[in-house]
Amino acid sequence: MEFIQEVIANNLAKMRKERGLSLDNVSELTGVSKSMLAQIENGKSNPTVTTLWKIANGLQVSFSAFLKEVDKPQIEKINRNELSPVIDDDGNYLVYSIFPFHPEKKFEIFTVELKPRFRHIAEKHTGEEYVLMQRGTLTLDIQGEKFELNPDEMIKFNANTEHIYINSTEELVRFYIIIFYPE
Repeated sequence: MEFIQEVIANNLAKMRKERGLSLDNVSELTGVSKSMLAQIENGKSNPTVTTLWKIANGLQVSFSAFLKEVDKPQIEKINRNELSPVIDDDGNYLVYSIFPFHPEKKFEIFTVELKPRFRHIAEKHTGEEYVLMQRGTLTLDIQGEKFELNPDEMIKFNANTEHIYINSTEELVRFYIIIFYPE
């Protein structure tokens, strides 16, 4: 089992048991099948970004709550190349959790890679989303309104609306996402 699968499996099982929920209960809350939840908890399935968002929304937790390791040091230097991504859309959308959610800080930070000529339809979720461009040109469709972002450009929006990340170019697009959870 890959390290990231193990972390996700342990965190999902811990959340479910702490709340006294059965797999059936979690399935009803999230819209994810009981068998898929069992496979994730047993480390037999590496969930997609979309599946993790469904579980996070249903359990009302942050996305990175599933990616959080325990007992991290207070000073943390991170190299993105050493992180394992959560992969969605057949490897065309990769999410690296840089700084997972912490309830006292109320935010989480990711770096995302979107492959050439690909679009990712994001799940609606709570919080404000901040997108900071690093590489390439990203088109962000927020409820039908399109915004083109280039390196060193940023945008902020409420994430509880439909939003689609689009890479219309032949280059890899890389950007950071900060999600702030006001309450």
